[in-house]
Amino acid sequence: MSSQHPLDTVAVIGLGYIGLPTAAVLAQAGKKVIGVDVSQRTVDAVNAGTVPFVEEGLETVVAGTVAQGKLTAQAQTPEADAYIVSVPTPFLADHEADLSYIEAAARGIAPTLSGGELVVLESTAPPGTTEHMADVILEARPDLTRDPGLPTSLYFSHAPERVLPGRIMIEMVENDRIIGGLTPQAAELNRDLYASFCRGELLLTDSRTAEMAKLTENAFRDVNIAFANELSLITQKQGIDVWELIELANHHPRVNILQPGPGVGGHCIAVDPWFIVSADRENSRLIATARAVNDSKPEAVLAKVLARADRLKNPTVAALGLAFKANIDDLRQSPSKNIAVALTERLGEGTVLVVEPNIDALPPEFDRHDNVELAELDDAVERADIVLLLVDHDPFRALDRDKLQEKVVIDTKGLWR
Repeated sequence: MSSQHPLDTVAVIGLGYIGLPTAAVLAQAGKKVIGVDVSQRTVDAVNAGTVPFVEEGLETVVAGTVAQGKLTAQAQTPEADAYIVSVPTPFLADHEADLSYIEAAARGIAPTLSGGELVVLESTAPPGTTEHMADVILEARPDLTRDPGLPTSLYFSHAPERVLPGRIMIEMVENDRIIGGLTPQAAELNRDLYASFCRGELLLTDSRTAEMAKLTENAFRDVNIAFANELSLITQKQGIDVWELIELANHHPRVNILQPGPGVGGHCIAVDPWFIVSADRENSRLIATARAVNDSKPEAVLAKVLARADRLKNPTVAALGLAFKANIDDLRQSPSKNIAVALTERLGEGTVLVVEPNIDALPPEFDRHDNVELAELDDAVERADIVLLLVDHDPFRALDRDKLQEKVVIDTKGLWR
């Protein structure tokens, strides 16, 4: 590694739910961090010491590091000693990974390089994506090389995040991290950089194994949740309480069934297993089936609500929660949001009262419907004929159960058992 690149200046490309916390903890550790984002709103928010989304503890760190001059944000990719790419990797219509955001980030980085820099891919992606990112950069910069030890060497690595929304600022620091380099030298540089803020164990491997490890973690959870969701459908027909059933089964010392719900959402578990399937469709039948089970659960919930609504004249449904998990404002891939949108389309003469305490306005998917409104919890429950619990936010946990008397209650989370 060239002495002129001691990894003191870090550019974080993408200031979303992972990129901004990563930038913040690096700045808190003493690095000079320049965040890069295509959204001027995000850039302006960070430079003002504020954050564009809800995440416990993040705003305090951002405000402090911005005030100290350790963290800034801009739209253009700067020169830096290390680059961390944390951009979206959605899937296309055929469930193939959309690598266009990674490719755009790579093309933005390429002109700034002089040799000796570390380029880390944090975005979750199929095996081989870190190599692809390196190829994009080196195609634009044939004067540089991935071979280590030269003045013109670049160092490429993959360090997938494994944090839980709502606990990101804790888990970013405390959790173990897998680091996979295209070369051992790249992995070691990546380890040294992340050791500045991470107290967990830093586990070194190659980039393809690191990529597959992150996908494997989320596919494991997806398969387990699919088992729970399938159980919930079976037990409904059998007149059995699925939550009691799972609680009893989990008393076995080697059984740990996860909890059912209205589906699976978010940017990880609902997406990452498809990257394994797309990499090897022939041998990923269980993973693909689990995805199908979880993707079908929202329709099962919707059918249950509509069946009860059909017995009422002009029914009012209180849909509690739009986020993909409790106590956050993240609506990405959210089955709860999709259920609520579908209800507004299929309820006929009915009304949908959406309660989501972590947002100030309904997302644009609701704009074309006039039978829906964003409501406060107590008002929605009082007006509703049907109360549909979709997300176990804390305010819903604290709801006075007496207010549910005389209501049709459909609880997809087992919160009010």
